Amino acid sequence: MEKMVIDNFNSVFKDTNTFISGHTGFKGSWLAFWLNNLHSNVSGLSLEPEKDSHWNDLDISILNNNIGDIRNYNFVEECLLKANPEIVFHLAAQPLVRESYETPIETWETNVIGTANLLQACRKLDNLKAIIVITSDKCYENIEINKGYKENDPLGGHDPYSSSKAAVEFLVSSFRKSFFSNADSPRLVTARAGNVIGGGDWSKNRLIPDVVRSSISGNPLSIRYPNSTRPWQHVLDCNYGYLQLAMKLLSESSVKENAFNFGPSQNSNATVQEILIKIKSFWPSIKWELDDKTNPHEAGFLYLNSSLSNNVLNWKPVLNLENTLEMTIDWYKNYSEGIICSKDQLSLYTKLLKDSANN
Repeated sequence: MEKMVIDNFNSVFKDTNTFISGHTGFKGSWLAFWLNNLHSNVSGLSLEPEKDSHWNDLDISILNNNIGDIRNYNFVEECLLKANPEIVFHLAAQPLVRESYETPIETWETNVIGTANLLQACRKLDNLKAIIVITSDKCYENIEINKGYKENDPLGGHDPYSSSKAAVEFLVSSFRKSFFSNADSPRLVTARAGNVIGGGDWSKNRLIPDVVRSSISGNPLSIRYPNSTRPWQHVLDCNYGYLQLAMKLLSESSVKENAFNFGPSQNSNATVQEILIKIKSFWPSIKWELDDKTNPHEAGFLYLNSSLSNNVLNWKPVLNLENTLEMTIDWYKNYSEGIICSKDQLSLYTKLLKDSANN
């Protein structure tokens, strides 16, 4: 790993115009917070945040805080032209598998048409150098085998969410070939991350927020698929990957690849039940029981091979599974006492990042 990661971040992002779609969401709020601390000129567009949201908890000032729907092309174009960014991070999405079964049309409209709106509007920008479209580890055709999916593996998806993310990958490829193929065109790439967890996530039907709500209510958590295996990764490790990719795209011309996986190390793969047992060591009051109802299909085994990101971008996760879970639960424990520790956790993470870079 490069020795000067944080120093490079400071030099690349300071006073740079950055734009985040979905900036009020879980990952987007952490990314905006980090970029704000790097003194980047951050703008964003997003839906109005929920009452319980990490964005509302943060003390953050951004250049343009645009609230609206990414499915509205005129709104998207207006926001991007006003921000005039050099780098765009596209995170706005309907991000939940179970929600996609209930709202499949809205999921496809938001994830696919919303991305098309953003890419079309990006064609109008004069100073744009790079676009990073965040898709998902679930964009791969999951054949339920014990292997890490690589960037050139077949794309697919059983549920509406996963298939919409695979469709976004095809859409991005089409726009790249059709409109962003000249030598002076902005670089257009996709980033695929695993199961991202961390403080400030209040989404329904996600394991950690459900654990927290269950603990607060005193009711046992209903577990749908205790043996499902996922690549659990802290949100700061994931966003570090996005920033590292952005930095390389902005400062170097040697990055030729068009898609990158950002997943945890293989020993951070764990079943839902294993995660719950580990969490119980940090939060003894949690209880769970098996949900014996019939539930929609969800992938049983999923793992990403992130060797390309390691080799090309010098990226690898800083936190192991124990660190990831401890930091996550610590955030919610602090929150229950009226303390927002996001700044402290970002400071701790950047120190660990420096330490790992110096080793």
